[in-house]
Amino acid sequence: MNMNTTVNEKAAPFESNDLHTENSAGSATVYKTVIVIPNYNGLRFLDDCMDAIDAQTVRDFLTLVVDNGSGDEDRNWLKHWQEKDPERRQLILNKDNLGFSGAVNQGINWALQHGISYTLLLNNDTKISPDFVESLEKKMDADTQDRIFALSSKMVKMHDNSVMDDAGDQYTVLGWQFQRGLDEPSSRPLWNQESAVFSACAGAAMYRTSAFREVGLFDENHFAYLEDIDVCFRAQLYGYKVLYYPEAVVQHVGSGTSGSKYNEFKVRLSARNSLYLLYKNLPAFMLMVNILPILAGYLIKQLFFIKKGFGKAYFSGLMEGLRKAKTLKRAKLNEVPPVRYLTLELKLIAATFEYGSKLMRRYTAKAHD
Repeated sequence: MNMNTTVNEKAAPFESNDLHTENSAGSATVYKTVIVIPNYNGLRFLDDCMDAIDAQTVRDFLTLVVDNGSGDEDRNWLKHWQEKDPERRQLILNKDNLGFSGAVNQGINWALQHGISYTLLLNNDTKISPDFVESLEKKMDADTQDRIFALSSKMVKMHDNSVMDDAGDQYTVLGWQFQRGLDEPSSRPLWNQESAVFSACAGAAMYRTSAFREVGLFDENHFAYLEDIDVCFRAQLYGYKVLYYPEAVVQHVGSGTSGSKYNEFKVRLSARNSLYLLYKNLPAFMLMVNILPILAGYLIKQLFFIKKGFGKAYFSGLMEGLRKAKTLKRAKLNEVPPVRYLTLELKLIAATFEYGSKLMRRYTAKAHD
């Protein structure tokens, strides 16, 4: 991996602060989890995010911030933050913006090097509940077969906790990803039930660190967007599970870095990455089986973004995806048992019906307003 970093003068994250340290009483401290937070000019969120981390019910974790070339104000704040607790606070300062994928990969590699059991990816525009880390660790610990790859948390809106932001992500035969629960009441019983999902939302999810050795890291060609769907797609091809775990609750602002729900950068990269995802993870026969709904999905999206004023950006992303997809490394598709392809196809079909049900609930709610 391209490591283009500078580090805090007091503590080089990859060399100092051994993970098995002695506290003042002389007993060994063993860290189970590392919280990895990518940051790019997110200073306005950092106080709330870090205060929530400091309030956790367990202390068996470290926090690693990977800064993607932010301005001096962010970097000075982060250096001061780390100096307050150089053992449990780690910092990587990149000269350039490596994107979400590049930043979290630095954190995952750090966790792999230090033998950390779990990697918790967390957006900077979040506030986790006090038992967040503890509840996720307990769920992972209970998986004695080590087949849970990722746990997706219950994400609610920062400014209105009664509204859902994400209950795990799904992927459809149309080639669309969608957030379960988005803009629905957080009190709805479904969002308080543990369930299997296609992908964890990497904005607040715990991953089994050791599984990345088999599954591989986040694809840095994505830079940002759909990289979490991609890595969870691969994990399922290799026989791992992804779960939504509502015991872990987090408040989320949303679009804290990109700044808006739709913009040219986000639309272009999402379009490009959607083609990357299909090429890397679907064998030819599954592409043929799903080709009509996939084409329909892209046509609908193109018309949607034309209406929103981003038609050119979406089309540009598709063209870039078509040009570059064949240069990417594909999953080890020839090693996947056929039954897993059947299972994944059924998941895609079920998610498509779930998306239709979601639209029906939305339109019904609007009709009653």
